[in-house]
Amino acid sequence: MSAGPAIRCRGLVKRYPPDVLAVDGLDLEVARGECFGLLGPNGAGKTTTVEILEGLLAPTAGEVEVLGRRWDREGRDLRERLGVTLQETHLPERLTVDEIVRMFRAFYRRGRDPAEVVALVGLEEKRRAWYDKLSGGQKQRLAVACSLVGDPELLFLDEPTTGLDPQSRRRLWEVVLDLKREGRTVLLTTHYMDEAERLCDRVAIVDRGKVIALGTPRELVAQVVGEEVVEFQAPEGGLSPEALRDLPGVSAARPVPGGFSIVTDRVHVSVPALLARLRERGVGLTALSTHRATLEDVFVALTGRTLRD
Repeated sequence: MSAGPAIRCRGLVKRYPPDVLAVDGLDLEVARGECFGLLGPNGAGKTTTVEILEGLLAPTAGEVEVLGRRWDREGRDLRERLGVTLQETHLPERLTVDEIVRMFRAFYRRGRDPAEVVALVGLEEKRRAWYDKLSGGQKQRLAVACSLVGDPELLFLDEPTTGLDPQSRRRLWEVVLDLKREGRTVLLTTHYMDEAERLCDRVAIVDRGKVIALGTPRELVAQVVGEEVVEFQAPEGGLSPEALRDLPGVSAARPVPGGFSIVTDRVHVSVPALLARLRERGVGLTALSTHRATLEDVFVALTGRTLRD
C-alpha cells in the first residue's frame, strides 16, 4: 500500500440539469486505515459524493484522488483495489451464494478465497441456497461478501444496514471492525447514529452538498452540543427557548413536539432549576427524560433538522 491519504477531494462539485446542485465545493480527506463516516439527511449529497469517489459518476468540477490515483487516468487499477456495497443490490435469483461469490471473485486478478469470505459474513449454512430464498439481511451480507472477495484496500459501504434486523446489523458491524483491525480503510454512510459512534474513527456531517462538521464522534458532541440533553413535555404557554437558555448549565434550548429540549453540561444543576422555573410560571410537566448527547443532537444543533428530515 502506498503512502498518503486513502481519499482526497478538493472543491468537489456535481450539478444535474437544469439547476440541481447536489455537491457544492466539498473538501474531504480520509486517512488510510480509518473507518470514516459520511452522515447527513436524505438529499444532502452523500450518495452522490460516494458515487463520484467510486468512479460511478464524473464530477462537474473539482479534484478527486483515491488511493493516490485518479479515475480518468488509472480507473482499471483502482477497480482492482476497491470494494463497493451500494444501498440496493440485485443479484441473479437462481444462483447460489457460493456461485455468486465465486463469480465476483473471477472479476479480480487476485483476491480472497470465496469460502473464507462467505464464512466471514456468516453465510456458511446458506452456501447452497439460491439468492431468491435469502432473507433481506442475508442478501445484504452477501452483497458485502461480494465487495470483500477482491481483497480491497478501500471499502465503500453506502447505508449497508438500512432495514436490517438487529442481529444482521451486529454481524455486519463485526465485519467492519475486523477490517479495521486488518488496517483496511472503510468509508461508511449511515442514518444510524449508534452505528457511526460504534464504528467510525471520524465523521463528516454533510448538508446541502457541503461538510458542515468534521471530527471524531466524541469531539463533535463535546464541541457542538455538550454532555447531556434534557427533553420535557409541557404546554408552550409561558415558556420560550430564551427563558430556558438562562438556566444554569444550559447552552442551548429549542422547541420539540409537545415541549422543549435543552442541552446542558450540568444536568444535576439544570434539572432542579428547570423544575423550579416551571413551578414559578405555573407550567405543568407531563414527561421528562435525559440522555447523553449524540451525533443526532449535533446535527440538529447545526441545522435545526433531524438526520431523517
